[in-house]
Amino acid sequence: MEHDVCTMEEPSSSLAYRLERPVFSEDYISSRLLHKKERTPQTARQRVAQHLRCSSEKAKSVLVGLLPILSWLPSYPVRKYLFGDVVSGLSTGVMQLPQGLAYAMLAAVPPVNGLYSSFYPVVLYTLFGTSRHISVGTFAVISLMIGGVVVREVPDSMFPLNGTNGTGGVDVDARDVRRVQVAVVLTTLVGLIQLVLGILRFGFVAIYLSEPLVRGFTTAASVHVFASQLKYLFGIKTGRFSGPLSVVRGVVAVFTNITSTNITTLIVGLVCIVFLYAVKVFNERFKKKLPIPIPGEIIVVIISTGVSYGVSLFEKYNVDIVGKIPTGLLPPSCPDFSVLPHLVTDAVAIAVVSFSMGISLAKIFALKYGYSVDGNQELIALGLCNFLSSFFHTFAITSSMSRSLVQESTGGKTQVAGFLASLLVLLVIVAIGFLFQPLPQTVLAAVIMVNLLGMFKQVKDIPALWKTSKIELVVWLASFMASVLLGLDYGLLVAIGFSILTVIYRTQRPKSVVLGHVSDTGLYCDIEEYEEATECSGIKIFQLNSSIYFANSDLYVSALKEKVGMGTPPPVSPPLCHLKHEHCEGMQKNGKLAESQDEEEELCVQPLCSVHSIILDLTPVNFMDSVGAKAVKAIIKEYATINVKIVLAGCSRTLLSELSTMQFFSDAVTPGLIFPTIHDAVLHCQQREASVICPADQ
Repeated sequence: MEHDVCTMEEPSSSLAYRLERPVFSEDYISSRLLHKKERTPQTARQRVAQHLRCSSEKAKSVLVGLLPILSWLPSYPVRKYLFGDVVSGLSTGVMQLPQGLAYAMLAAVPPVNGLYSSFYPVVLYTLFGTSRHISVGTFAVISLMIGGVVVREVPDSMFPLNGTNGTGGVDVDARDVRRVQVAVVLTTLVGLIQLVLGILRFGFVAIYLSEPLVRGFTTAASVHVFASQLKYLFGIKTGRFSGPLSVVRGVVAVFTNITSTNITTLIVGLVCIVFLYAVKVFNERFKKKLPIPIPGEIIVVIISTGVSYGVSLFEKYNVDIVGKIPTGLLPPSCPDFSVLPHLVTDAVAIAVVSFSMGISLAKIFALKYGYSVDGNQELIALGLCNFLSSFFHTFAITSSMSRSLVQESTGGKTQVAGFLASLLVLLVIVAIGFLFQPLPQTVLAAVIMVNLLGMFKQVKDIPALWKTSKIELVVWLASFMASVLLGLDYGLLVAIGFSILTVIYRTQRPKSVVLGHVSDTGLYCDIEEYEEATECSGIKIFQLNSSIYFANSDLYVSALKEKVGMGTPPPVSPPLCHLKHEHCEGMQKNGKLAESQDEEEELCVQPLCSVHSIILDLTPVNFMDSVGAKAVKAIIKEYATINVKIVLAGCSRTLLSELSTMQFFSDAVTPGLIFPTIHDAVLHCQQREASVICPADQ
């Protein structure tokens, strides 16, 4: 064997390699070239003992893995990072406040619970999270999913005022207490699910929520959120809807009662929307010149609260306001688990969506700044944030794109920024929360609506996906339509199911090609796509871009026969090439029966097909189950009856091991039919006769 790497003189190429070696088959490789390492299998007791063995290094690694803050806080560069983290923390905190109040409305709980959810989880994520830039806390989509469950389990009709049948009003205080209990126990369950999945190393589950699916789902969620805020913008009293067609029913209810619009409420809301939109556009256009973004949300909250208090919007104009905000932190309490059985399905959906959004955003910042995030630890972190915080009256949280972008763009380097933002929220809770009691609800609706702009822009995915991947476009549209029409819970399940079906569809519609050799190279390419690729005489090289298993094994065989240009081989015995002249009677020539002895003689001299060898390129095959293996083995034997030899090329060592385990090899199908590369297989096949010729009469 001769093998060397040399520098070429041609200006078009600086490096080349030359390799001269025998043609390798699997027989030769396994017996002479490769030998498996000898390994002494460990007993179950040994594996458990090794896993439980403790050392100082292992203990330190486990501790740092559980508390990632220990990996960066001891070496925190105060002079380099502190100023940026302080500015970022304050900027994020003033954004966290109005969003916490607003998203509590989406979750159908009192505003103060939104503030609790903007404090406790943020502190916990600082300790347990692996991302340095995301801002965790309340988020519109998760809040809306929680609100849908809460309203379903605790409808207004359960709390009629003064013991009436509901026509006299609603006991809001009693209703809100019960709704908080449901939201809290739902959050506890979400945290437990995330915690268990993280401990079991199920961080990979997020990959089953593809980007088109998540973006279609969040765009649909934006539609739900926007529709739910219309009644607050117009000041109309309508019920809250959940389940299939809830968006349609909510919009219809608003426009059915449009004549009862509170004009003052609408004016205040529209003014806030215009102001917030103008600030958002200004921040975006001049973000490189502004040291920090203008905090439009906190400005509009402070001003509108002052105006509402000064002109008595609630008393004089019947403008709905936030109302009572208790001062101080409540003591921890155990959730009421009596409603737990009704919430399992909803908790799974919220847990998966929460983690998917958090990890996708964390990976974006990690890639941008060159560090890594641990999906399993992120699951544990979010699980602890939700589970532990739920004992302090919070609802489920995840990362927020808008706040995370502010935290990063204002100079935030670590989660110190998030911790400082949570301290600002704590200040409001324990000292000045009561000042926001006159805040009009229409202002919070305006804050929510303007913050949806970023998610509505995801509609631009449609033309982009149309150009790049029609299947992903269909996934996006299916996720969007199902979530809009069926609700976020059922819509997510339908979207996941549809996404899995597209994967199955792709395995049922793989591309099959015949490969040809590009002269003076070792390359083999599709002969229909590249004019330089030419078929080797008498050899067909077939490739199907898929694994071979029970669902597509018949497809593989059909595609092979179609591409090779040979139908099902007839059950000829003895083989065609051994037939004597008199046995050729009645054979077909060019699709017609031979009509004379001369034609019979010509047909007998010319073989049924010029192909003497078929090479199955298994390079794209990741796995093959027993059904697929039987199909390949059957087709090898089938074509052997007409003296067409089938060999395999490009099998991975893993695939070879699987074939051996399934007892694929036998007297008819030996390892000598398997070659490491297509070129090895071609050289082997060229040693056979160039065409199948019927022997002359004896």
